[in-house]
Amino acid sequence: MSIKHLNQRELADRWDVSEGSLERWRSVGIGPVYLKLQGHVLYRLEDIEAYEAASLHQSPSERVTEGGAA
Repeated sequence: MSIKHLNQRELADRWDVSEGSLERWRSVGIGPVYLKLQGHVLYRLEDIEAYEAASLHQSPSERVTEGGAA
């Protein structure tokens, strides 16, 4: 089984944010965990998807639980 990785540019495109935003978020500990290998930042797709799932909200005050309901 091969693990899929996205680089910073690919994640920025996926989320429609700037690469600079991702860099700032990393510096303050926001966003999915990442790998830094030989100066290159990579994100595992499974970590991105887990972060997205944990960020789902039904309303401003209600997060969506794993089953899909608040």
